[in-house]
Amino acid sequence: MKRRDFLFRSGALALASAAFPFRWTKAAEGKTRVLYFTRCAGFEHSAVQPIDGGSSYSDRVLTKMGVEHDIEVVCTKDGTVFDGDLDQYAAIAFYTSGDLCNPKSARNTPPMSAEGKQKLLDWVKAGGGFVGFHAANDSFHSKGGRNEVQKIEDRDPYIQMIGGEFVSHGPQQVAKNRVTSPHFPGAEDLGASFEMNEEWYAAKNFAPDLHVVLVQETEGMKGDCYQRPPFPATWARIHGEGRVFYTSLGHRHDVWDSEIFQNLVEGGFGWVMGLAEAEVRPNLIEVTPDCDKMTR
Repeated sequence: MKRRDFLFRSGALALASAAFPFRWTKAAEGKTRVLYFTRCAGFEHSAVQPIDGGSSYSDRVLTKMGVEHDIEVVCTKDGTVFDGDLDQYAAIAFYTSGDLCNPKSARNTPPMSAEGKQKLLDWVKAGGGFVGFHAANDSFHSKGGRNEVQKIEDRDPYIQMIGGEFVSHGPQQVAKNRVTSPHFPGAEDLGASFEMNEEWYAAKNFAPDLHVVLVQETEGMKGDCYQRPPFPATWARIHGEGRVFYTSLGHRHDVWDSEIFQNLVEGGFGWVMGLAEAEVRPNLIEVTPDCDKMTR
C-alpha cells in the first residue's frame, strides 16, 4: 500500500502548505506509526546512544513530539525490523552509520539483511516516506575514493535514494545555513539564513533532482573539508512515488531541543507523510552550482 493511501485510509488530514506551521495530525482510526531506526555499524553519535540503558536523547525528543500529536514513534536498533511489514509505518526515519548489513555494530544489535535493505528501498520507491537525520547519509557508502564524486550508477542504491553522501566534518562551530526554499514546511520562519552551533557535515554525490531547502555556507568555516563552494545541507526529493527528506542537522542535543530543528523535523515528516504539500522542483544547480567541487 502506498504511503499516501495509508494515511488517507487511516483518516489523517491532508494539509496544504499554507496551513503551516504544520503539526502532526491525529489519525481518526488508531495511532499513526513512525519507525525510527538508529543502528550504528560505524560511529555512534551521542544523540542515539542509550541513556542509562534506556532510550536515547533523540528517541525521547521524537517520542515526546509524537505523543503530543498521538503519533506512535517506534524506536529500534534491530535491523530485522525491515524483514517485517513496513506498510504499518506512515514514515521511516534513519539516524544511522556504516554498513547496516554488517553483523558488527556499536551495540551488537541484529543487522539489516540484504533483503531487508532492498525491501526498504522498494518501499520508499513505491510511495513510502523517508526522513534522514545527520549521519543517515554516512550509511552504505559508495565504492571509490572518499573525496571523489562517483557517477550516479556507481553510487550505492541507498545513497541514490537519500540523495547525498557524507564525506567528512570539521570541528563543531557556529556556521550559516542559507534558506533556499522558504515555503517548504518548517522553513517559513527562518528568514534568508540562520546561524547555529553544530557539527556540520560535508557531503558529495548529490542527486541531480534535489530540491535544496538549506545550503551550507562555507566561507570562513574552520576545517579542510569546508574549503569548497557551498553545498546542500537539507533537502527534499521525489524517489519513484516516494518522498525523501534529509537534514545534516542533529548532532548536538541542544540542536534537537531547538525550535529551528523541531520545526524542520515536523515539516519534513509532514511532507513525506503527505500531510503537508510543497513545490519540490529540482534546484540543485540553481542554488549550489559548484556543489560537486571538493576544493575552491
